[in-house]
Amino acid sequence: MTLDTRRIAHLDMDAFYASVELLRYPELRGQPVVIGGGRDAIPETLADGSRRFRRLRDYAGRGVVTTSTYEARALGVFSAMGMMKAAQLAPDAILLPTDFDSYRHYSRLFKAAIATFTLQIENRGIDEIYIDVTDLPGDARDIGARMKQAVREATGLTCSICIAPNKLLAKIGSELDKPDGLTLLTMDDLERRIWPLPARKVNGIGPKASEKLAALGFHTVGDLAAADLGVLQTHFGRSYAAWLAQIAQGHDDRPVVVSSEPKSMSRETTFERDLHPRHDRAVLSAAFTGLCVRVAEDLARKGYLGRTVGIKLRFDDFRTVTRDLTIPAPTADATAIRRAATECLKRITLDRKLRLLGVRVSALTDEKHVDVPEPVQAELPFDHDA
Repeated sequence: MTLDTRRIAHLDMDAFYASVELLRYPELRGQPVVIGGGRDAIPETLADGSRRFRRLRDYAGRGVVTTSTYEARALGVFSAMGMMKAAQLAPDAILLPTDFDSYRHYSRLFKAAIATFTLQIENRGIDEIYIDVTDLPGDARDIGARMKQAVREATGLTCSICIAPNKLLAKIGSELDKPDGLTLLTMDDLERRIWPLPARKVNGIGPKASEKLAALGFHTVGDLAAADLGVLQTHFGRSYAAWLAQIAQGHDDRPVVVSSEPKSMSRETTFERDLHPRHDRAVLSAAFTGLCVRVAEDLARKGYLGRTVGIKLRFDDFRTVTRDLTIPAPTADATAIRRAATECLKRITLDRKLRLLGVRVSALTDEKHVDVPEPVQAELPFDHDA
């Protein structure tokens, strides 16, 4: 097999979180729906069995949109947008809370459905995977159609699939015909379907790079394909310029990585209001402990221990501070994680209100190969007035 003969699929679930919610609330199909509210966004069940939903105009806080239906996206509401801004764009949109347990359940279902075809699967997150279908019998369109049907039967949801010669083109292609798309790309389609796309559509060209490229007159992938390599090197450096030139020609030799080890696990929360390290110490302490517990549960569920514990704080002036500590023995115990996180916290001057709090554990090891010592309890700096 050569790189030119590979068949790599990228499967992306359509508006995944929102679509899962529409299974629960089918009466909302066809309406603009925004996911990201808290508990107060849970629908109210009325005496006649009908449901009353919150509207986005009723939201007050500083949360962000987790996802939205295509109808809400048509109004300009997209993932990671601030809720208050979204409310200005689509005040009548339905607001629903997030339910990550349900999303993880449906994620497992669609991945299990694809695993009946092949185990050559690279997990890229809760709603997307790469699949090496090179050795599967049948033509690409038939393979893609059968996979889409299997996902629909297992979950009741639609997905979009692109089958292409490599991961780069498969990732781009899965967005071209959403929702419920089946896209086939070859190198012959590069000029017609890929080059007209904005450069930012390429995974790896972020907002800053996109802005810089635009300032230099490179707006599309085709512009990059025609760019002088020397100009790119002058502005982006040798390695990134070489990568830009390569991807503009549709080249990507990365394999589908079937087994990948996570580098870290983390949890964070953005508070509805800024919290004072002393006056709100009880709330902060409970939140910090909760984050440690959830990270510990994530580690235990996936069978890992970690040696480096880190924290992340964002103050009310949007300044973000991180600290890390490597402990003597790896752990998945919430108390041990909290103790190490406390030591990190002591190295930060808590002189402003807090907007965000996060806990991370990295330097992960398979728990089967490690002996774990007994943890020791510790207190946070804002546990007491002192």
